[in-house]
Amino acid sequence: MIGHRTAADGAHFAFTDRWGGVSAVPYDGLNLGGAVGDDPAAVRANRTRVAEALGRDPDRVVWMNQVHGRDVAVVDAPWGDGPVPTVDALVTSRPDLTLAVLTADCVPVLLADPVAGIAAAAHAGRPGLVAGVVPAAVRAMAEQGADPGRVIAALGPSVCGKCYEVPAALREQVAAVVPEAYAETSRGTPAVDVSAGVRAQLARCGVRVTEAPDVCTRESADHFSYRREHTTGRLAGYVWLDGPR
Repeated sequence: MIGHRTAADGAHFAFTDRWGGVSAVPYDGLNLGGAVGDDPAAVRANRTRVAEALGRDPDRVVWMNQVHGRDVAVVDAPWGDGPVPTVDALVTSRPDLTLAVLTADCVPVLLADPVAGIAAAAHAGRPGLVAGVVPAAVRAMAEQGADPGRVIAALGPSVCGKCYEVPAALREQVAAVVPEAYAETSRGTPAVDVSAGVRAQLARCGVRVTEAPDVCTRESADHFSYRREHTTGRLAGYVWLDGPR
């Protein structure tokens, strides 16, 4: 259920795999995405299972309506019955909240400055990489009092550069903005390495990556992959902070 979980200096990061949930094929089993065609009751049950496994309140896990953009929302309470904002990054200073990001090949980026008590979660696919959602999230953290030099980052499972084939012209467009994302597939065709691009953007922001599992979602049967299956579920990354000591 929890594919990977770590704690560092008062910050907690967790990433799910696809197992341990109640969703039926083709979303089997731990689909956490609410906009992919799965039974909403199954999604709610899966989200509750993961939150409880992490020791977090399911009603205080904050999700977003992700659209491959660069907008960031600063959060101080769950959305409740109100609309879920259309953003691709969340920032909070509330230790009672857990921020969540959904992926199925894109890079889930979890960020924390435990000293300032600021956490963030960002959804970085190819369009978001080019748009600069990760630097935007770091800037939003800094506006709330975080120091990029103290921020630690954890990247979750995503499609690797050797599996993310794109037209040559599209690779050039991405590389013009983030040169480190230029890649080739295992067959020698044009590709984009979004994870490498995210790492480079974080480095330019002064942020250190402390965790980046060597897992390609397209190659791993333990993870959902849109590029492999198209109609499929979504993984989630979670970040939260310890409360005041």
